[in-house]
Amino acid sequence: MTFLQRSSAKGVPPVPFETEDNNIEGVADIVLLEPVTEDAFVANLKKRYKHRRIYTYLGNVLLSVNPYCDIPIYTPEYIDRYRSRNLYELPPHIFAIADDAYRSMRDRNLDQCIIISGESGSGKTEASKLVMRYVAAVSVKGHRIDKIKSMLLQSNPLLEAFGNAKTMKNDNSSRFGKYMDIEFDFKGEPLGGIITNYLLEKSRVAVQPPGERNFHIFYQVLGGADVSHLKSLRLSRNPEKYRLLNNHDSYIADTIDDKAAFLATKAAMEAVGFRPEEVQEVLTIVAGVLKIGNVEFQPVSNIDGSEGCLLIKEYELRDLCDMFQSPDSVLQTALTTRRVEAGSEVVAIEYSATEAHSARDALCKALYSRLFTWLISKLNENIRVENHGKRKCLGVLDIYGFEVFEHNGFEQFVINYCNEKLQQLFIELTLKEEQEDYVKEGITWTHIDYFNNEAICDLVDKSHVGILSILDEECLRPGEVSDESFLERLTQKLEQHKFLETRLGRRCQNDKSLAHDCFRIQHYAGAVTYSVAGFIEKNSDLLYRDLSQAMFACNLLLLKSLFPEGNPSRVCLKRPTTAGFKFKNSMNALMKNLHMKNPSYIRCVKPNESQTASKFDDNVVRRQVKYLGLMENLRVRRSGFCFRQLHLQFLNRYKMLSSKTWPNWSGPPRKGVEALMKELRIDLVEYAVGISKVFIRNPIMLFELEEKRRLHLGQLATLLQAVYRGWRCRHAYQKLRKSQIVIAKNWRRYEARQEFLTQRNAVSTISKNFKCWQAKQELQHLRRMQLMLWSVAVIRKYYFGWRVRRLLRHKFRRNAAPIIVRAMQLYIRWKFLLNLLNHLPSMSPLDKQWPPAKPLFHDINTELRKMHHRWRCCKYRSKFDQASRSRMREKVAASNIFKGRKEGYSHSIAHPFRGDYVRLRANYKWKKAFKDSPDNYVVFADMILKINRSSGKNTANLLVMSTNALLLMDQRMMSIKYRIPVTDITRMSLSPYRDQIAVFHAKESEATKKKGDFIIESNHVIEIVAKMFLLIINANGKPPEMVIASEFQANLNAVMVNMVFRLEDTFPELPVGVIKVTRKGNRMEFLV
Repeated sequence: MTFLQRSSAKGVPPVPFETEDNNIEGVADIVLLEPVTEDAFVANLKKRYKHRRIYTYLGNVLLSVNPYCDIPIYTPEYIDRYRSRNLYELPPHIFAIADDAYRSMRDRNLDQCIIISGESGSGKTEASKLVMRYVAAVSVKGHRIDKIKSMLLQSNPLLEAFGNAKTMKNDNSSRFGKYMDIEFDFKGEPLGGIITNYLLEKSRVAVQPPGERNFHIFYQVLGGADVSHLKSLRLSRNPEKYRLLNNHDSYIADTIDDKAAFLATKAAMEAVGFRPEEVQEVLTIVAGVLKIGNVEFQPVSNIDGSEGCLLIKEYELRDLCDMFQSPDSVLQTALTTRRVEAGSEVVAIEYSATEAHSARDALCKALYSRLFTWLISKLNENIRVENHGKRKCLGVLDIYGFEVFEHNGFEQFVINYCNEKLQQLFIELTLKEEQEDYVKEGITWTHIDYFNNEAICDLVDKSHVGILSILDEECLRPGEVSDESFLERLTQKLEQHKFLETRLGRRCQNDKSLAHDCFRIQHYAGAVTYSVAGFIEKNSDLLYRDLSQAMFACNLLLLKSLFPEGNPSRVCLKRPTTAGFKFKNSMNALMKNLHMKNPSYIRCVKPNESQTASKFDDNVVRRQVKYLGLMENLRVRRSGFCFRQLHLQFLNRYKMLSSKTWPNWSGPPRKGVEALMKELRIDLVEYAVGISKVFIRNPIMLFELEEKRRLHLGQLATLLQAVYRGWRCRHAYQKLRKSQIVIAKNWRRYEARQEFLTQRNAVSTISKNFKCWQAKQELQHLRRMQLMLWSVAVIRKYYFGWRVRRLLRHKFRRNAAPIIVRAMQLYIRWKFLLNLLNHLPSMSPLDKQWPPAKPLFHDINTELRKMHHRWRCCKYRSKFDQASRSRMREKVAASNIFKGRKEGYSHSIAHPFRGDYVRLRANYKWKKAFKDSPDNYVVFADMILKINRSSGKNTANLLVMSTNALLLMDQRMMSIKYRIPVTDITRMSLSPYRDQIAVFHAKESEATKKKGDFIIESNHVIEIVAKMFLLIINANGKPPEMVIASEFQANLNAVMVNMVFRLEDTFPELPVGVIKVTRKGNRMEFLV
């Protein structure tokens, strides 16, 4: 069964609330159905199913018909719609049942249980997931709470992977029973939970019926694990290679994506708290089960004539031992022999091939079932509630559906027994309790006969005489025990039971429809025939101690915890309990637990046997309606009352609807209920008042009461708000008044203090200014006295000087003073020059040191420094010969042209300009050809690359620069290709980057009118341009135009072309040191 669980996309408006027309779409609550017949019941379900209304009420029981397709009724909008709404207020939905149970648990403090029942394939598993999803969505939010919700929800895919399988009736059939108790605090916040599992169908591990699959996890591992993970597990991708999976090609399931499911399972294990190493150990054991299943045994004859066995496919066993970290011999011995204690001796008995295969299958089943039990316990450890005070509980029961196959064995027997117990609970809590409650309360009504299956439950589980007790006695009986002996004993004890039939009994001796090795039970759902083959073995559920010890001896830690009885130090002589005994006890505990809770029922119905959407098989549905007891439930509801509640609880809930009962009723609760109903003018037919409870006949009446209560609560809320707002306003006024008093008091204090501080500051300021005035007057007086004393001293000094000069005038020359002054000035200048002489810098023009001078000599010191530098440079130049002076001149010219304008110039400073790099002056051909030529004197000669004007390709040429012309020559032949007089070169252009390209622009002449300007590339481009610059100055008397830019124009083949230079950072694929030249029309690009 599939349900649509995807939320609507963001931005899409919510799904509008559905409305139902009972005439067109059928009756939403079958209690209102007319006439009350089985045909009308089925027809109503069919009509609603055709209109995609899969949910129908039967009073407070929800009927769910599996649609086998996606229906968009589970979106967040639907969750918000059904949140905190009355059960009958909206169309039937599983969210309504979940919300009613959750609110009853949260608001009324009543433990709840949602019991989901129905046949296999009717949608019970999906229904349980929807209930948990709704509860998780409507409960309180928070980081810790969301983590608990996620763990509870993620437990579903984990348990489905290990406990569900594809059967003939359902592609995702639960092969175990699950009951989850979700515990909440008083606010409705989920605290955790605990999961109880019931009787995993472990026989499916070894053998599956035709057309069915093993448990999902095996196919998920093979289909979803990556190659490296499969290799670590010693597995291959193909399921056909494993005996436990290769069952009639049924390993393929069209509706299941094993790869996606494996990822979801791993994510679920991580979400619920499994560590990575624990996940790996679990998958190792899953792979180990497949490996054990592939182990085969070949029969051999022993020397003593007994049958033995020989292990084949030993490589499978070696892989298994490597995975389980166990010696090969230990596991091989445990699979082929069994030790038996005979007195004080231990005898090893060798298995036959058949016994070895049985031991192998038993080990596979034990490994998987114990692993599943360990997963449940580990899951419970992670989601179990910590100590958290008082708690409330909401349980969800998802357990096997009723099963009837062509061949029914022990598994179907216990599964159907479980369904009998649930049906008995349903009868007790809904039918029998209903009638007994009416009788107890003194309510008049018509008695309805219904089928009570208590006799069938007693037939199976009654002590000493039940089928399970007889089976246990037969398993524990000494001597030869077989399935046939069990059937004989069953016939002896229960031959007269009306619900049991065997061929060995007198009543059915001639019934050929019943085989001799079978018995038939008349279940509430119909007669089912069970084959006793395998009953003894499956009920005993024994695993030889040798195999347990072999598993315990493995170094894989998880195996030691799965097989504690294999510990040699533990000696346990007690025989283990049987599977039937365990299951009966677990069922009794479950029934006891359910009796303590307030139940809600979801009865799942499958519309057809082929799992086809939009197909409704009347016979299939009629059979389920019959055995689910829905008609009896309907008749009880129609003849009785749909709602009941204790007088006090009813009065407390609805007392606000009457002025007599509001706010408190002082008399007996029953009288209060009668007064309330009388004032509401409700017809006596619609309700009845019992001894301790009040009964409402029609759900619509209950809804009207709830609606009136809701309106009155709104009025009460308005009254409470008014009272609260009045109190809040008074409280706010009192606070404002107190605040005003405090503010006024503090303001007056502030004003008084400010006035006091102003007066004090004024007094201080006046006092300060007065004292300052006094100090200033005293200071002026003191300064005046000091000035007078100084003046007297000066006058006295000048007076004595005048008198002395007057007395000694005849002894001194008249012009002595100017002479003395000039002498002092000359002395000071002499000292300055002498100090300068002693501290002169070195003769190197690069030495920038110079002795400092006093401010008096600052200007003359600057001039002397310049003069000394020029003299020092002149001295330096005088040491050069004519060639060195020329090279220096070229270096200076290069500095003036390129410094700060072209990258890479600084690297050329340290390299001398050699001029003749190919020793052309010593070349015999050159001397012979240019002996009498005006180009005889070579200024520069080197091999350069001439760039083609059209394609951008370069060719090697000899460049010769004489005092008169620029020559491009063939190196071998010494023949001139081009000769450009120096006077014809008007401009030279270069880029500012580190490239070695130069463009020579020439006047139009015979040599250049067709070709145009010349483009060259040379490692000595700085030297070439500097020398040409000086040659042009010498020839023309003025320097040529110099262009250093990333873009300029040149005349190429009589066409003006844009020369564009780009850095190589823009073109990372260009190798370092390589210049790429491209010509496209009137544009030539240089990628530098």
